[in-house]
Amino acid sequence: MTAFDAPPEYAPRSAWHRDCTACGACCTAPDIHALAKPLGVPCAHLRADCLCAVYTSRPAVCRNYQPDWVCGEVAPLPTLDARARRFLDIYGLLDQT
Repeated sequence: MTAFDAPPEYAPRSAWHRDCTACGACCTAPDIHALAKPLGVPCAHLRADCLCAVYTSRPAVCRNYQPDWVCGEVAPLPTLDARARRFLDIYGLLDQT
């Protein structure tokens, strides 16, 4: 199993996604302690185009994030809110926001 293979309980929808899709979900859904960013809230550095305004100086936690099957699952959704909610749902965190 690779990082791009969905767990058996999830049908793979977008297996072709192998790189960052600039969907903004990883900058919105998880909490990022290094940035004092709470769960489910867009990072203060996330621009309207879902790119990072401080990309070259972003913290290590952001630099080390690697796209995986979740990116392929959420990227096709039409809005940042929908992508973030699906991300949180996959990890069982939706009820915590």
